[in-house]
Amino acid sequence: MKNTFGTVLTVTIFGESHGGGVGAVIDGLTPGIKVDEALIRHQLSLRRPAGATATARREQDAFVIQSGVFEGKATGTPLCLFISNEDTRSRDYTPAVARPGHADYTAQCKYHGYQDYRGGGHFSGRLTAALVAVGAVLIGALREKGIVIGSHLQRCAGISDAPLDEAAYNDCTVLREQLCALNEKSFPVLDEEAGARMMDAIAVAKGEGDSVGGVIECAVVGLPAGLGEPWFDSLESRLAHILFSVPAVKGVEFGDGFAMGELRGSQANDAFRMRQGEIVTATNHNGGINGGISNGMPLRFRCALKPTPSIAKEQQTVDFINQQEQDFVVHGRHDPCVAHRARVVIDSVCAIALADALLERYGTDALAADGQK
Repeated sequence: MKNTFGTVLTVTIFGESHGGGVGAVIDGLTPGIKVDEALIRHQLSLRRPAGATATARREQDAFVIQSGVFEGKATGTPLCLFISNEDTRSRDYTPAVARPGHADYTAQCKYHGYQDYRGGGHFSGRLTAALVAVGAVLIGALREKGIVIGSHLQRCAGISDAPLDEAAYNDCTVLREQLCALNEKSFPVLDEEAGARMMDAIAVAKGEGDSVGGVIECAVVGLPAGLGEPWFDSLESRLAHILFSVPAVKGVEFGDGFAMGELRGSQANDAFRMRQGEIVTATNHNGGINGGISNGMPLRFRCALKPTPSIAKEQQTVDFINQQEQDFVVHGRHDPCVAHRARVVIDSVCAIALADALLERYGTDALAADGQK
């Protein structure tokens, strides 16, 4: 559906990087859920660039909820949220040069020159601000149901963070605490020393006119068993669909992912056990999903994000209007690494996919607070 994701709960994004602003519309939202503007501002602050290792573009991300909310609660009708663009510098962009790693050439092929090329236009990571804002509405609603989403920068510039709690199948308390703590951090790592080394490595790359990528690991606790459908609407399929829609994401794996290709079945299988009257698994190699359906264990997946394609080094490209090769240096203001800022985007799109799956399984009122309906 082009710019719309979801089945029961749908999210449509709109806008361009250097246009008047960006925004999103949520339709199918459970009526009566709290829309916490303070939480929206907090989530947007986690995405916002800060410090010497981030882009110099400084948007305040002031948002306006134009419909769908009355007296702090969702009405159940379409919720439209708009974020203005204020710190644009369009002179840094040209309509004819294909920046390596960007969508300039493919946008030209699809839209025949009518696309807004400034700052990447509709292809820009700027639109993730809208995803974070609407994702915050759903993150808040999911928390009210005991479902907590959180991510950390597992690896960046060859440096690894401490792992998430590996004993979560016995007791999710520690994992839940880790995720809640990460949700308050602007640089999402468990090991502060590792985080400092990552930031130093990002600064070194920036000083050399280059960039680095990273791996985001996300976990979800409190998710009920039974979400997802076999085959084409499996929980993995739906999550992968929206995760691959995030700019810079080039790989997604669930559970142990590609490492499972090196295991035997006796190692990869998660044995079932009883714990305080509930069915659990002794391990979680499959990341909380069997047969495309959640099994009640913590959902776990990782996303690989490529290095920022806008770098200060000279690169080879073409002028696709005049059909000429040329050397090129990207101008403008860009991040030497987007992975740590993308963490909140990953959390937000995960919330969108999970909220849609919950409403599809249990009905429109699935996100209602206990006693609300």
